[in-house]
Amino acid sequence: MTRQWRIAWLLFFATLLNYLDRQILSLVSPVLRVQFGMSATQYSHLLSSFLVGYTAMQILAGWVVDRIGIRWGLTLAMLWWSTAGVLSAFADGPKQLAVCLFLLGIGEAANWPTAVKAVQEWFPPDKRAVATGLFNAGSSAGAILAPAIVETITLAFSWRAAFALCGSLGMLWILPWRITCKGAAPAPEICETAASRHESPWRDPRIAGVLLARFFADSIWYFYIFWLPDYLFKVQSFSLRQIGGIAWIPFVAAAAGNFCGGAISGALVRRGWKPARSRIAAMAGSAAVMFLGAFVKGMRSPTEAVGLICVVVFAYSSWAANVLTLPGDLFPSELVATVTGAAGTLAGLGGVLSTLVVGRVVDRYSYGPVFWGVALLPIAALLGSLLTLKGARSSLTVHHGVIAE
Repeated sequence: MTRQWRIAWLLFFATLLNYLDRQILSLVSPVLRVQFGMSATQYSHLLSSFLVGYTAMQILAGWVVDRIGIRWGLTLAMLWWSTAGVLSAFADGPKQLAVCLFLLGIGEAANWPTAVKAVQEWFPPDKRAVATGLFNAGSSAGAILAPAIVETITLAFSWRAAFALCGSLGMLWILPWRITCKGAAPAPEICETAASRHESPWRDPRIAGVLLARFFADSIWYFYIFWLPDYLFKVQSFSLRQIGGIAWIPFVAAAAGNFCGGAISGALVRRGWKPARSRIAAMAGSAAVMFLGAFVKGMRSPTEAVGLICVVVFAYSSWAANVLTLPGDLFPSELVATVTGAAGTLAGLGGVLSTLVVGRVVDRYSYGPVFWGVALLPIAALLGSLLTLKGARSSLTVHHGVIAE
């Protein structure tokens, strides 16, 4: 295995641990809500504690990583969020747990800006979306493994043990990362915007396109990650053990979606499409499929509902593999993590707002209006993403050392 793919696999495992740690709260929520006497609205406040820390830190994390590099950036982030996960085990109530989750969010914020920057530095344009799909599939893998791992630990010991044991795993990842990333990466091949040469890149409408695409679409993933166990518990009357047995299935579909979305746009690049246009084409198809989530509540059986959720998260992950690749296609290396972090900040803000809305709607009505609202988000995200194509003719595309207008 080449060094570039070893780095991609280490990014996969970092993302897996990232999602394993953040999934613990949603998976133990039936136990926590009973133990602490929390309503759905109060539970949404815990989720928002994580998201506030995650949101607030993303743009700063990206800026820092652009300056200290991917090797130190992800090392420090892993140390931080693993420690915060372990500390969550010692929380005596919702307020203390909220503080620990806030710290967890701060540490986890650096993962995606660092990973996107690493892919741009180590992979050419036609392989970037596949590499991005690989590391982003770690989120699905973490979500797949989390129900079985967390449910087993919680039933055998307690929810506190789940936080402590899962949080400790990150420490084992650091040494391989430090060894593999030692040394310089090859010069990245980029699609360079005219704005990056002559004016402030923040005036470039393509940045607005990336930010809007993430702001609307990421809330879809947050909803299924954070609320699927509660939906299965409240609406489908699943026990904690049943949730552990079925909640992982949609994320197998999500893992496949990452590779499918990356392969589609990569194939278009090899056919001569400009990288940004190839990503948007794949994202348009994904957005159309995600709209089907509006009909989840109307499914007659839990099997049909989970099956349709699988289709939606497959399409979301196909979208994500491409939207995460866009900054590396559009901007020079010294801006990639910063732009990705800024997009993550706006995406996190969307996640905070949507999570609070979901809690209130579920308490007052049901999950039906929520599924419809979430189904409309990819349409807004796709419209925003079209800004990334603005001024495409004025940019320079670099492919394997050849510059073409």
